[in-house]
Amino acid sequence: MGRTRTYRCLGCLDHTLDREFDTSHLSVTCPSCESFERFVNEAVFQTFREFEESPPEEFDWARLDRTEKLLIAERLTRTTKTLSDFDVVDGPDVTAVE
Repeated sequence: MGRTRTYRCLGCLDHTLDREFDTSHLSVTCPSCESFERFVNEAVFQTFREFEESPPEEFDWARLDRTEKLLIAERLTRTTKTLSDFDVVDGPDVTAVE
């Protein structure tokens, strides 16, 4: 049996699932909130949560929407990217870019 990873429901934020594979997220029906939701890797969620509690000074974290914040948290947690690899830019369809 390999190492298990924990994934958290982004709908209710309460329910977690353990799986023996490592991915950024998975989509399943949550047994707690009964909605088909994205379950995010717990390590990614913890990075996201840390930035929510103490936003990075490098850019305007509050200006980003939840999906953008999760994308940045995923890249920081699961790749070699750092905060300096991201910029917040103005535009009608784009807020955060790498």
